[in-house]
Amino acid sequence: MNEKNSQIISIFQAMQDNVYVINDDYTVEFMNDSMVKDFGEAKGEKCYFALNQSDEVCPWCRSKEVFAGSTIRREIYLPKVDKTYYVLEMPLKNQDGTVFKLGICRDITLRKKREEKIKTSEEDYKSLFENVGCGVYISSKEGKFLNVNKALLTMLGYENKEEFFKIDITKDLYLKPQDRLKFQEMIEREGQVINYEVDFKRKNGAPIAVQLTSLVRYDQEGNVFGYEGIMVDQTQRKKMERELKAAHEFLNKIIQSSPNAIVAADLKGIIIIWNQAAEETFRYKAEDVINKMHIEKIYPPGMDKKVMQMMRSPDYGGVGKLRSLPRVHVRQDGSVVDGNLSAAIIYDEKGNEVASVGIFVDLTERLEMERKLRRTQEQLLQSEKLAAMGRLTSQIAHELNNPLYGIMNTLELMKTEIPPENKRRKILEMALSETVRLSELLRKMLSFSKPDQEEKQPTDINIVLDEILVLQERQLRENDIRISTALTENMGMVFASKNQLRQVFLNMFANANYAMSEGGTLTVKTWRAGDNIYVEITDTGTGIKEENINRIFDTFFTTKDNVKDVGLGLSVCYGFIKDHGGDIKVESTWGAGTTFTIILPACKETEKETAIA
Repeated sequence: MNEKNSQIISIFQAMQDNVYVINDDYTVEFMNDSMVKDFGEAKGEKCYFALNQSDEVCPWCRSKEVFAGSTIRREIYLPKVDKTYYVLEMPLKNQDGTVFKLGICRDITLRKKREEKIKTSEEDYKSLFENVGCGVYISSKEGKFLNVNKALLTMLGYENKEEFFKIDITKDLYLKPQDRLKFQEMIEREGQVINYEVDFKRKNGAPIAVQLTSLVRYDQEGNVFGYEGIMVDQTQRKKMERELKAAHEFLNKIIQSSPNAIVAADLKGIIIIWNQAAEETFRYKAEDVINKMHIEKIYPPGMDKKVMQMMRSPDYGGVGKLRSLPRVHVRQDGSVVDGNLSAAIIYDEKGNEVASVGIFVDLTERLEMERKLRRTQEQLLQSEKLAAMGRLTSQIAHELNNPLYGIMNTLELMKTEIPPENKRRKILEMALSETVRLSELLRKMLSFSKPDQEEKQPTDINIVLDEILVLQERQLRENDIRISTALTENMGMVFASKNQLRQVFLNMFANANYAMSEGGTLTVKTWRAGDNIYVEITDTGTGIKEENINRIFDTFFTTKDNVKDVGLGLSVCYGFIKDHGGDIKVESTWGAGTTFTIILPACKETEKETAIA
């Protein structure tokens, strides 16, 4: 390069862009300081070695076109310095006619990176816009959509954007057009709306609940020209809310429909749940109790604290529980009600106590029924003893009558042989008189031993059994005895005394209870075969030893240790059933259980007609 062009060289040196000059054999003739700073001093070297550390011409080289007279502008990335340059390449002719290539390289690396970031951000935004799970939109103030993502189209049932952009937002999207006006007033007043719930229409007209979060779009003059934001489908949430509400209402109905009083209180003792049964049991109205009254009002003094202590103890069903506690509660009028309390502590997710709940079973009627049952059982026991004594008296009277009549006949015969005036005749008449009196006494004893019985009538044996099982149920269950019944319906009636049948079944169940002291199963079955009705009572108790099986219906025979049990029960039962024209069969295996089968004749039509008449 001619050094006379020093003025031009000075200009090149002052430039911040890289400047270089090469000749037609690719030798570097000149590099300004900026070029040297980036690539190092390479004057006299081949340009492709200086720029690309290569021994061959660069693949992007267009020097031949420049030497032929073309001016070229382009971007080139040079790996050696990891920079991108905007390059201007143009021919430079000397006075002697030789041609050089002048290259001016402007470093645009930072600009390219910024452009890449912007491009990436735009692509990310576009990807987010299109792929986000909720609907994203841009709309005009006039009521047209300008852009939407695929999720919004899917949500509202549209196939493509072109179809969607044609709809009128107010008429075609909002279920209630006035909601659009309300939305516009809110967003233009506040500049945004957050979590605004509204009902839209799908393409097919079906309603859909959505939640809007939107911002206002302004033009350069600050005027509102549209809105942008997101829509979230609330269908699933609304469905869950409805299901949760339905579950809550169902649970509340269960609580309110319970026949037992259900009461809950917070840790301060203030009542927060009070069902209808509680109103009926304690005579307080729910509106006067909930969040107003302390739980101590329905307990005897100090009992509320004692119940909490019991629930916190492991001794009454485990920590946090109170399985069963016979307890009296206080009504509004001050009277007390007998019952049974079950309770529990309610904990939050961290295990902290937050409340307590109790279920109170009013046992007033049952306890009264049990008292009546005990009195009835005592009366039946006494009746059994008296009946047995009556039969014993009857047997004794019959045994005494025969010799007594023999004595009376003998005395009558002797009277005929002794004259009336004889003193012995008076003694004989006195003996005969006393014998007659003794005979009359025996007759009265026989009459007493067979008291008047209840009049027999057509009786449904299933009803009698049901009544007795209801009375016995609690006592049996307290002894861990499960009751199983198979009572055949519409099998007819028996012509019987209800009271005597009750006594028979009570005695049978009492014996089964005694035999199953460790618990078991009491099975009661009824059926009809031919003209007879059968009642089968089976227990899984200790059974009867083989040597005793034929003695159980004997008077005063018993295997029980209790002195109160005098062995009259089965004997009386057997007598009652025999008096009804029936029979009792027994089968037993020692250690496995016993089955009693009571057989009674079915009621005949003539008996029914007689009973009705």
